[in-house]
Amino acid sequence: VLTIAGSDSGGGAGIQADLKTFQARGCYGMSAITAITVQNTVGVRAIHAVPPEILQGQIDAVLEDIGADAVKIGMLHAPEIVEVVAAALDRHAQRQVVLDPVMVAASGDRLIAEETVGVLVQRLFPRVALITPNLDEAAWLLRREIPSVADLEPAARDLLRLGAPAVLLKGGHLPGDTVVDVLAMADGTVEHLQSPRIATRNLHGAGCTLSSAIAAGLALGEALAEAVRSGRQFAARALAAGAEVRTGSGHGPLNHGFAPQPLRAA
Repeated sequence: VLTIAGSDSGGGAGIQADLKTFQARGCYGMSAITAITVQNTVGVRAIHAVPPEILQGQIDAVLEDIGADAVKIGMLHAPEIVEVVAAALDRHAQRQVVLDPVMVAASGDRLIAEETVGVLVQRLFPRVALITPNLDEAAWLLRREIPSVADLEPAARDLLRLGAPAVLLKGGHLPGDTVVDVLAMADGTVEHLQSPRIATRNLHGAGCTLSSAIAAGLALGEALAEAVRSGRQFAARALAAGAEVRTGSGHGPLNHGFAPQPLRAA
C-alpha cells in the first residue's frame, strides 16, 4: 500500500500514522512525502513543501518496482502537488485509491492552500474510489455547515455530486455518545455506520488512520463497504487502546500497535 501524504514530525499523523496502520493490518507500506511539517501534539509550526518533481520521482520509483494494491492520499497542500498525483494515478493505472482531503489538523491549524481545494475536487475526486472528509472538510467543500446527524446524508449526497464515486462522511465532530458516519455510493446506496464514542483526548491522526485502514482493507481484497467497516473497527480499537496513554501535552496519537497482524500474502 502506498501513502502519498505529509510527514508529521510528532509521529502521530500523516505518513507516520499511515505506515503504522498498514503494518498493523498486515500490509507492506510505502511512502511518497508531499511536505515536511514541523509539528507536535500541540500544533503545526511550519510546513516545508517537497518539490513536485521529487514527489513524482518518489511515486514512480516505488510503483515501477514494488507496485501497489491500493493507494492512500492525504495532505496535498498546493495545486501543483495535486496535478502531480493525478497524473501519477493515471500513469500507473491506480484506481484502488482512498483520498482523505486533509485540510485542518486536530489542533485547528490549516494544512492546505485555499486555491488547492478546487483543483483537488476537479482532478482527484473522479480518479479515486472513496473520499473520507470530516465535517470541517465537508463544510469547506460544500461551503455550508453540517450541524446535525440529520444533515449528514444530504451532505454526503452533495459531495457525490462533486464527482467522487463514494463518500464516507465522518460525523465524529458532532456531539453525542454515538458517532455516526455516512457511507454514500454513486449507485444510490447509503449506509449509516454507528459506534459508541470513545472518551479520549488522543485524537491526533485519527482521520489518517481510518483512511489508511480502509486502503489496507482494499489491498487485502475487501470490497469497499467491507473495507470501510473493517477500517472503522481498526480505528476505534486504536483509539480505545491509546485513550489512557500520555504522549505530549496536547492531542496525543492513537495506539496503532494494539494487535498487529503478520504480513499477509494477497
